[in-house]
Amino acid sequence: MKTNKSYTKRIKVTKNGKLLTRRPGQNHFNARQSGEQRLRRKRTQTITLAKRITRRFLPRTGA
Repeated sequence: MKTNKSYTKRIKVTKNGKLLTRRPGQNHFNARQSGEQRLRRKRTQTITLAKRITRRFLPRTGA
């Protein structure tokens, strides 16, 4: 099965197989957010996906 390229561009697989992604909602309209909210959204987010979804969208990535 082919890797879903749109999925792999949004997710980074670490050496140990964890999945990191960017938090949504940070492209524009950030002035109304507090500084704490802006800092929180800058950090990456660890996500967990079901094995079935990982096998389907991210084969051969080590995830």
